[in-house]
Amino acid sequence: MFERLLSLRNDVGLLAEEYDLKAKRLVGNFPQALSHVALINTAHHLIASDQAESGAGAGEAQRDGAANAGGGAGDDNGSVA
Repeated sequence: MFERLLSLRNDVGLLAEEYDLKAKRLVGNFPQALSHVALINTAHHLIASDQAESGAGAGEAQRDGAANAGGGAGDDNGSVA
């Protein structure tokens, strides 16, 4: 499914706010930040899941997930994401 989504991007790799199933094309405004954030987060989680399943880098994936869980400038531990 993720590969299918990637194949829907336009020639410069952007996603629009909608996809017309009948016309099989992207419609609406470009670029859509929330669509791209979701795409990046999904890629990150798929990679972390693959690493956890293979046992390679599982600890690293867990640390990355924990570090990003609070995410954002000025979180409680004073770090800047």
